[in-house]
Amino acid sequence: MKRPSFSTQLVALWALVAALCAMLVTIVWFMAISAESQQIAGARQQATAACEAVATRYSLSRPMSGAAGNTDLMHAVLDIVLAQTPGVEGGFWTAPTVLAVPQGATPGQDSAAAGSAPVTGFLVYAFPTYQGSGIKRDIPEAETPLILRTLRTTAAAHAAAADIIRNGPDAVIAAACPVKDEPALFAWMLTRARPPLGPYGEGLVTGLAAVLAVILVVAVTLALTLRRWRRNLTRLEVALSSDGDVGRSAHFTRLGEPELDRIVDALNQYAGRAELLRQQTTELSDRLARAERFSVLGKLAAQVAHEIRNPAGAMRLKAENALAGDRERQHGALRFILEQIGRIETQVASLLALTQPVTVRPHQVNVAEWLVDVVESHRELACRRGIRLTLVSKLEELADAPLPQRPAFDADQLRRALDNLLLNALRHVGEGGMVTVTAQRDGSGECPHLRIAVSDNGPGVPADQRECIFEPFVTGRPDGSGLGLAVVREVAIAHGGSAYLDDRSTGACFVIDIPWQPSS
Repeated sequence: MKRPSFSTQLVALWALVAALCAMLVTIVWFMAISAESQQIAGARQQATAACEAVATRYSLSRPMSGAAGNTDLMHAVLDIVLAQTPGVEGGFWTAPTVLAVPQGATPGQDSAAAGSAPVTGFLVYAFPTYQGSGIKRDIPEAETPLILRTLRTTAAAHAAAADIIRNGPDAVIAAACPVKDEPALFAWMLTRARPPLGPYGEGLVTGLAAVLAVILVVAVTLALTLRRWRRNLTRLEVALSSDGDVGRSAHFTRLGEPELDRIVDALNQYAGRAELLRQQTTELSDRLARAERFSVLGKLAAQVAHEIRNPAGAMRLKAENALAGDRERQHGALRFILEQIGRIETQVASLLALTQPVTVRPHQVNVAEWLVDVVESHRELACRRGIRLTLVSKLEELADAPLPQRPAFDADQLRRALDNLLLNALRHVGEGGMVTVTAQRDGSGECPHLRIAVSDNGPGVPADQRECIFEPFVTGRPDGSGLGLAVVREVAIAHGGSAYLDDRSTGACFVIDIPWQPSS
């Protein structure tokens, strides 16, 4: 992965600072909202639990008192329960429909007659954990509508209910529940949820604003520094790109930035050393090229001289013996001389073939018939040497295939390569040996390959020759030229494929692998 530039890293750092500011604001806001919701939910649960506790305790204690609507018992229950729930106030309320109206009084008038209740329906009230001075006995007027609305909802459904009123950061929660065995009697509770940040919220916001201001100053400073750095880097880039050859008397002007000036000084020193090294490299390259040319020419001359001197010496010896012998010896010597001349011609032809590029003209070939022709042309030599020559073709089904499905290659050039592999195998395998030619189609889809392998059970390739066996003049036989496998490799490469020695424990296996169809 490509590493970003320094200026890009500075931009990323600045963006990170800006994102940090936004993230900090978002996190604090989310925490505040989350805390507020949790606090309201907790206050609502506390009020509902207190209401249920008051109603249950009163319902269990009323049979013991022996009277219904006992306000003293109500006060006692409220004081006991609410003393354990700080910040919660509450009382009892009866539905207005069951209120007793004194004789001669009109509905809606307050009455204190015995056996009657206030027309508002509130019976008793208690706030034992009130933080103010004295004992609070009056119902909060501002929250009375909320309390009554919650009580009416409970009376209508005869089930516990709760309601909430939000006033800015504050929230007021009212809860009501019916009293068991008292159809018209209900308990109610009231509590408040304070701002989630508490009394220090304003100070916290101020501190947060100060932190954000500092981060903003850092971001602005970083932006100015980034601008200056990018300007200086641009100057350095222009200086470097103005002269593509840094090592030829290049000198860069300092930029006034301590860190960049050290880089400029190092570049100036590098330019001086590079010029010196360039001169030395040019001189060494010329000397190496001359030495390599002489080495190649020397090796080639030695190999050619060796390949020609041996047959020439043998022919000279045969000719001298023939001059002193009878006619039959002379005829035998002439035949031997002709064989050696043919050997020299083969060496020269192979050498000339290596000096010229292999040109292929691919066309669709009936590969099954082509393989039979190539293998059968070597059958007589194999039988004469007592070698079993076998063809294992997995391409018979393509004999009657239409032309587009047949492989496309230069039949003459590939036959030349396969002939070399077969001759090489037949020369290395002794009497009773076996040479096998295997042909198959490898792969599927858009890039199939034609794979032709020639394997034998002979002595194999020596370990020290496996890496260079396809190089010219590398051979494992005293009478070999070392050019046959080099020709095989060149033909395979010309077809867009490769030739290689397959790994196996016994014998040798040479493989020609070319594309099924030539690339367009």
